[in-house]
Amino acid sequence: MSVLLKEPQAIVDAAAGFSQETVRQASAAKNEPSWMLDFRLRAWQTFESLPWPKPTDEAWRRTRLTGFKLENFTPFAVPDGTVERDGLEPVFLTALEEMESSACLIYRDGGVLYNEEIEKLREKGVLFTDLQTAVQQHPELVQQYFMTEAVTPDANKFAALHAALWDTGSFIFVPRNTKVELPLHAVLFQGERVGGYHHTLLVAEEGAEVTLVDDLMGAENALQASVVELILKDNAHVRYMNLQDFQHTAWNFLTGRAVLGKDADLRWIQVSWGSRLTKAFLDLDLRGEGGHGELLGLYFPTRRQHIDHQTLQLHRVANCYSDLLFNGALKHRARSVYMGIIRVLPGAQKTDAFQRNGNLILDRSARADSIPGLEIEADDVRCTHAATAAQVEDEYVFYLMARGLTRRQAERMIVQGFLQGVLDRVPVEAVMRKLETVISRKISR
Repeated sequence: MSVLLKEPQAIVDAAAGFSQETVRQASAAKNEPSWMLDFRLRAWQTFESLPWPKPTDEAWRRTRLTGFKLENFTPFAVPDGTVERDGLEPVFLTALEEMESSACLIYRDGGVLYNEEIEKLREKGVLFTDLQTAVQQHPELVQQYFMTEAVTPDANKFAALHAALWDTGSFIFVPRNTKVELPLHAVLFQGERVGGYHHTLLVAEEGAEVTLVDDLMGAENALQASVVELILKDNAHVRYMNLQDFQHTAWNFLTGRAVLGKDADLRWIQVSWGSRLTKAFLDLDLRGEGGHGELLGLYFPTRRQHIDHQTLQLHRVANCYSDLLFNGALKHRARSVYMGIIRVLPGAQKTDAFQRNGNLILDRSARADSIPGLEIEADDVRCTHAATAAQVEDEYVFYLMARGLTRRQAERMIVQGFLQGVLDRVPVEAVMRKLETVISRKISR
């Protein structure tokens, strides 16, 4: 079920430009309850109070917003309504056919395009629905978790913009001791020259197990300011994959945080293939003893792409484990930035945390900046970090070519071997095959 706009074109015309009135119109377009409008308006006030990122800000010293102007984008999109499976375009059918899933949601132009629900999920009490429907049908759960516990509107400028104007989103609620066997699949297609604000809110109760795949695509010259919130109660097990493959003219801003309870287990795969510029803030927040969090990243910028990941492994309590591995390859004049912190608070003894960022430079004009860091306030911990950047040696390529491979095949084998450390930890075989296909495509560009 999706919420349809009332007189959509008139609403868009009335909401020309980004303003408080735009926020009111966006809420009115979705027939939202007053509490959500109040939330949006408070978020807009936060957005206006926060300064735009400056080159002197530590988080933005290596990533400039040159060429980015908010006024170049229509504030929000007009949904077209839903279609049946046989009415889907080939790009969406391919996404559905690539992976066997428990259920699938497809979003386009600020609304739901296709909803494939499975009765067995509802019988188990599992909720996998678009966030607008959740606001109407499960308001108590949305009010409890939506941008209150993981990501808050004041996290940064783009999180505040998202909170004020969010449009599409997935709401996943897995009850206590419930296991979802196959992945849940959400596909987003971002429209051209329009603001998009996709939200993922996943709540796994005690002992729950679930896998979620966010598959993000988009048109030229798009803006996406998204938020991911993963909330794992005690002993919950979650596998989450965020696969971003926007066009190379898109601006992409992501704020994500996972909150882990006692003995919770998370593996988060973050993939950044597309966009003109990506700035992603990704946090692991370990709040319960015995928590286990893995944050794994793949990126492959080409041409003049700029990909920036900033991570935080926050250990609040004792006996927790976190592992971060971000590997990327760079071609042409592309640039990557990685900045990460392992932060261990007082009392978080017996912390075991590792952080590594590796970069494979395929062209001398490409550049990778890597800034790992530690902030330790406990005295019985094991925390290590590492960063590497290396070019492909000509003799490696020559060796493979001497055995019958073309240069492109040789480069693909070297890159795939370098990224294999992350690929081997992808928990869904169909996703791994898809990532390998994109690597081949990137090599050929």
